[in-house]
Amino acid sequence: MKILMLTPYLPYPPSSGGQVRSYNLLKKLGKKHKITLFSLIKKDSEKKYIKNLSPYCVKIEVFKRSEDPWTLGNILRTGFSLYPFLVIRNLSKEETRAISQELKRTRYDLIHGETFYVMPHIPKTDIPILLVEQTIEYRVYQHFVDGFWLFLLKPLLYIDVFKLRFWETKFWQKARKVVAVSEADKRTMLSLVPNLDVGIVPNGAGEDLVDLWKERKIGTIEKPVIFYQGNFTWLQNTEAAVTLIKNIFPIIRKQMPNAICRIVGQDVREKIGNLEGEGVEIKELDTSDIKGVQKAYSEASIFVAPLSGPGGTRLKILGAMAAGLPVVTTSIGIEGIKAQDGREVWIRDDAVEIANVAVDLIKNPKKYADTIVAARELLEREYNWEKISHKLDSIYREVGSAKKS
Repeated sequence: MKILMLTPYLPYPPSSGGQVRSYNLLKKLGKKHKITLFSLIKKDSEKKYIKNLSPYCVKIEVFKRSEDPWTLGNILRTGFSLYPFLVIRNLSKEETRAISQELKRTRYDLIHGETFYVMPHIPKTDIPILLVEQTIEYRVYQHFVDGFWLFLLKPLLYIDVFKLRFWETKFWQKARKVVAVSEADKRTMLSLVPNLDVGIVPNGAGEDLVDLWKERKIGTIEKPVIFYQGNFTWLQNTEAAVTLIKNIFPIIRKQMPNAICRIVGQDVREKIGNLEGEGVEIKELDTSDIKGVQKAYSEASIFVAPLSGPGGTRLKILGAMAAGLPVVTTSIGIEGIKAQDGREVWIRDDAVEIANVAVDLIKNPKKYADTIVAARELLEREYNWEKISHKLDSIYREVGSAKKS
């Protein structure tokens, strides 16, 4: 099949959750289909990564979006537009023109839109559209606005959440089929648009982490490293890291005075660099530093993810499992992953309980090892990229053939 794939980022390096997903699926599906990739970039320097994607695509084009989303122009355009801020900051007139020209030149079997906010770039067409939603965006932003500290700005922010929900659900209905990453997200979509055709293609663990578990040594941990990693432009990562540092790690340190809390990721210093100290280490990583990510996971003892906002399936948790790290998270953090509490993962929603479970795992080598093994078996059974790509491939064929029936 000839497929035009649109992503709001270049799917390389695989440093954010969305990039990990798109990159691993491209690697598998590029062997079966002729994929043309159109992606947005923030910096011209990202063009150097095109060569890493070329083996899986017949053609790749990139288009600039504003490097800093919070420009005066973006804010003003949002204020005078029916579109929400998330759409405005990801709009490219150049890409819109290029897609229109591309569709006139080449007859595609399918358009794959990754995230709803690439949809405004697509002109009116009879080519079937498959829209993949990695998370339900309006719920993420509503969670942020609900807890926003500046009360006077809340009404304006809620207007943007309303616009976000309106357009997100509207674009779902414009697609021939929508894909969610979890059963929970599918249920939410159907509660908003009851007759929506929704499939499920889950996330998987990044291949750069899958062999680290073999190197993990089980036994007494002399200097425990309590670990959290992510891209901190994503507001929920910042929220989780602050909770870990302020509410959970002090309880752990009372029981294990030599423990370290290590927070690693992109833009982490800008967001929470002021919280470094008292056993807390903040380490900035460049988006292309895959070896740095591997090193951070290999040096960690346990992955603690006190996530409190909705958001698809957390690839960071699957990544920690792949790297052989026991995971302690919340019921929201594990949402969408078929893991059992006390077996593949440990689920607690209270800061004291999260801290106590983490300490118990570190001090109990058998429980620690059993969790790693069970999580590994779960990944191989449910979250293998080869199996996941087969699911998306069958949806491609279903949606692509629909126009002929």
